[in-house]
Amino acid sequence: MPYNQGVAARIDESGGPPKTEPLMTRRKLVLLAMQTPIPVKALVFDVFGTVVDWRSAIIEEGRQWKHRKKWKVDWATFADRWRAGYGPAMDKARKGQLPWKRIDELHRMILDELIKEFSLTGLTEPEMDQLNRVWHRLKPWPDAVAGRSRLKKQYIVATLSNGNVSFLTNMAKHAGLPWDAVLSAELAPHYKPDPEAYLTAAHLPGCQPAQALMVAAHRGDLDAARKTGLRTAFVHRPNEYGPARKAGAAKAGEYDYVANDFLDLAAKLNA
Repeated sequence: MPYNQGVAARIDESGGPPKTEPLMTRRKLVLLAMQTPIPVKALVFDVFGTVVDWRSAIIEEGRQWKHRKKWKVDWATFADRWRAGYGPAMDKARKGQLPWKRIDELHRMILDELIKEFSLTGLTEPEMDQLNRVWHRLKPWPDAVAGRSRLKKQYIVATLSNGNVSFLTNMAKHAGLPWDAVLSAELAPHYKPDPEAYLTAAHLPGCQPAQALMVAAHRGDLDAARKTGLRTAFVHRPNEYGPARKAGAAKAGEYDYVANDFLDLAAKLNA
């Protein structure tokens, strides 16, 4: 509901304010309508790093491959290199150097290069596809399921990820994350942080931009969402990049909400 709809109804329902109502009271009602914030209707979540722990899952999967293939690989470095290739690959698509591709396809392009770089020999095509789909099998952060479930009781909760819809759906089933909607940059089709991705995610659940709250552990994502009119919630994930590279926190007031995890966010939103 627009921020002034409830108050406006009191003012305009009978064609105008009652003649007996004091002028000062009418002015206060108008000022209240202008100052009352639009209530949040939907929460749209970044997924990689915010909801799921991508790094640990890739390291764990790599170690399983190590026993099967006898590879000598630093899987933490491998995971970091795979993730680091994601941004440059999207930029190539933005610049027209590549056709627009789903993230599954971009991940496979990056993996093909890493297979050479890390000398991952002896992989069949089905095995390469299985390794690429490790991104579908990521595990949630410990608070993610319980916190998101609390939020779901009061708000629409949906993904807003660069991951494609089938990818996010498979991940949700694996991780036990029953979203109200699986929204993806694929639906725009524009990758975040392009504004079209955020505006599409607000529009599809029937929200004005200010009725949608972007939830992410990444400042760039939130800053881009805020420019399109979405509200913002920073959730701290200090271990996203491992113990040697702690992710920084945000200060209170930098975003509409700053939380330690999803349970803390639910408490701040009275869910």
